[in-house]
Amino acid sequence: MRVHIGGDHAAFELKQYLQARLAGAGYEVVDHGATAYDAQDDYPGFCLACAEGVVADQARGAEALGIVLGGSGNGEVIAANKVTGARAAVIHSQETATLARQHNDANIASIGGRMHTVDECVALALLFVATPFSGAERHVRRLREVAQYEQTGELSA
Repeated sequence: MRVHIGGDHAAFELKQYLQARLAGAGYEVVDHGATAYDAQDDYPGFCLACAEGVVADQARGAEALGIVLGGSGNGEVIAANKVTGARAAVIHSQETATLARQHNDANIASIGGRMHTVDECVALALLFVATPFSGAERHVRRLREVAQYEQTGELSA
């Protein structure tokens, strides 16, 4: 599986460490930046590029997920979700990591590097990428409703 990753200065060291851990666990990691620490950089470009990479890979039928990192994970999830086809979720516990994948088929995890220890962040990321979507009909139906709105702008009845 390919794991796209992006984040700003608030989680730069975490991103570097997480990439090594993901690669060590057998994942192909694609780094969308930041590639150097810059206390003045901005997260949107890194998160948007990460989300675009995930969506493009999935459109080609490739197995891919993404992880965006920042201080809280909130701005990062907002940015990632601007990409059509992205389903980013803020992950802050084992339960949210699991449910984001099982119930929401989230394809991007957003983790706040200032909210957890490095080890906690790594554990959440590894749990997220290892958890499959359940495929339960009720979840598929709900995701279809969201995708329909994303494409048409129309609310379903």
